[in-house]
Amino acid sequence: MRKTVAGARIVLFRGDITRERVDAIVNAANSSLMGGGGVDGAIHRAGGPAVLEECRRIRGAYGPLPPGRAVVTTAGDLPARWVIHTVGPVWHGGGRGEDDLLRSCYRASLDRAREVGARTVAFPSISTGAYRFPVERAAGIALRAVAEWLEEHGGEAGGPPVEEVRFILFSDPDLEVYARALDALE
Repeated sequence: MRKTVAGARIVLFRGDITRERVDAIVNAANSSLMGGGGVDGAIHRAGGPAVLEECRRIRGAYGPLPPGRAVVTTAGDLPARWVIHTVGPVWHGGGRGEDDLLRSCYRASLDRAREVGARTVAFPSISTGAYRFPVERAAGIALRAVAEWLEEHGGEAGGPPVEEVRFILFSDPDLEVYARALDALE
C-alpha cells in the first residue's frame, strides 16, 4: 500500500522496524530515553550500547525528552544510520492535547530526519501500544501529519528532503487500519 505526496512516497508494511534498511528509524521512546518495552526496548536491544550511550549523553545535557519532541542518535548495530527518538502522548481520553502532541511527534521526527539528511524514514505506530492511543485515531493523525509535512517541504530545491516514509506496523489489524486511513488521505 502506497501513496505519493509532493513527490515522496508513503508506504505501509507489516514487519519489524529493527530490520528496516532505511536512513532513519523512529523510536517510540519514553521520556527517560533509557529504553523500555515494546518498540523502544526492541530498538535499544537491536541497536546495542551505542544507542543507549548517546541517549544518556542527550539526557544528561537536556534532561527528559518531553512528549512531541524528537532527538537523533546513532543506530548502532541496526541496519539504519540513525534512530530518531520521539515521545508520544499517553492517552487520557483525548481532552489533554493528545492529538496535537502525536502530530508533533511525526513532524518533529521528520524535521530531525531532514537535519541529518535522511531520505528514507521508517515509523512505528507511535503511542498505540502501552500509551493506549486508539489506533484508528492515531493512524489518521500520523498519515495527515506526514502528508502535510511532505507538502510543505516538497518544493524545496533539489527535490523532497525525504523521499520515502514507511509505516512499519506490528500486526495485521494495525496494518488494515493504516491502509484505510491512507486510502482516505486526499
